[in-house]
Amino acid sequence: MTVPETYGLGPIEVKAITGGRVEMVAPLTGSGYSVSGCSGGGSVSSAGGGGVGLSCGEGPAATINDAMSLKVVEIRGTAAVLRIAPAG
Repeated sequence: MTVPETYGLGPIEVKAITGGRVEMVAPLTGSGYSVSGCSGGGSVSSAGGGGVGLSCGEGPAATINDAMSLKVVEIRGTAAVLRIAPAG
């Protein structure tokens, strides 16, 4: 799914839904990255262009780059409902 450029991420791709978690990846479009509220990792190059992996379960929304809220609303088998909104 495509997100606004101001969130610092390129399109988010869901890679898997297993074990009550949604596994996602996204390219970074800026030179910094932060996440709170779900597992995140990845690397960032000085010119951006790195990538990040996220693993989130149902529950409170994660905040990404202090700009985006990402919440896994519900997981049903191999499908999930995600809610993305501006942080705050």
